[in-house]
Amino acid sequence: MSCDYIELANPGVQKLHPYQAGKPVSELERELGITNIVKLASNENPIGMSGLVRKALEKEYVDGCRYPDANGHYLKAALSEKLAVLPSQITLGNGSNDVLEMIAKVYVQSHHEVIFSEHAFCVYPIVAQSLGAKLVEVPAKDYGNDLDAILAAITEKTKMIFIANPNNPTGTWLGAEPLKSFIQKVPQNVIVVVDEAYTEYVTDGSIPNTIEWLSEFDNLVVTRTYSKAYGLAALRLGYAVSSEAICGLMNRLRQPFNVNSFALAAGIAVMEDHAYLQKAIEVNKSGMQQLVSNCESLGLSYIPSAGNFLTVDMGQNAMPIYEKLLRKGVIVRPVANYNMPNHLRISIGLELENQKYIDSINTIL
Repeated sequence: MSCDYIELANPGVQKLHPYQAGKPVSELERELGITNIVKLASNENPIGMSGLVRKALEKEYVDGCRYPDANGHYLKAALSEKLAVLPSQITLGNGSNDVLEMIAKVYVQSHHEVIFSEHAFCVYPIVAQSLGAKLVEVPAKDYGNDLDAILAAITEKTKMIFIANPNNPTGTWLGAEPLKSFIQKVPQNVIVVVDEAYTEYVTDGSIPNTIEWLSEFDNLVVTRTYSKAYGLAALRLGYAVSSEAICGLMNRLRQPFNVNSFALAAGIAVMEDHAYLQKAIEVNKSGMQQLVSNCESLGLSYIPSAGNFLTVDMGQNAMPIYEKLLRKGVIVRPVANYNMPNHLRISIGLELENQKYIDSINTIL
């Protein structure tokens, strides 16, 4: 007798769709049989891995048969010193997606509501829906978070609010004054998660380091990643910083050994490589200007971005343009799934990579 295993599944999971990552270079090679491909789709650091990280990884091979330090003691110690927080406030994750899921599992139940903005990172509704919670998507304001509208959406059932600063995929950001005023108005029983995945790229001094606010707000959780400016996307390393109470709860359900030894060693090493981070920031700044200048020369609207990507309005359905770029060996990111069917998100690459995109889009439009 057969059984419908879909019907047996958690109702929230039944409604989910798999996360769509940026198309890998190898996949495009298989599909079209082309080479010399440029990937500007996943907001990765284009300058390669830090030399100090490479040396650290080589040392880790000696004990590759051993389990990692389950507590991540030395990485937490390094982060504690850098961020001026206690190690007991830090939760390590297999990428920041891991800690985003953890914090939702700690607090969100099926009778709760979770608030996020239109055009917000798709992981927020994914984790909330998987738990059976009600999704409350608040219309965006100028492609970013409308904080007044989010406050108005809070009800007795609201348990969590996700705010990305800067936001992916739009690159919009919130200044210190409006964001702090917002958190002050949120009820204490509602957890505010501020996702700062792109914070290292921020050059605008008005964008806050919300970790500095943790002593004021017990309901604040800040998440960060090593996948972007620190160039460790393949190793999957992220973390959350919160009160000791929230951190303790997250660590109760954190998977054993969720961060591998290579990632732990790489995280420590890359924080010591200040020249690497500075180069990444400089490459991003010059690359952003490259893409912005191209948009202006073509008369294309774009969303000003504080991240390592630029989201561009193609003035028409962007999917045909995306497909034409693929045939020219350029992978970017369509964002129709974020209710932006006319936009493409272009990650900042090296100068020659950016130029390949520019040359290609110039012949298409």
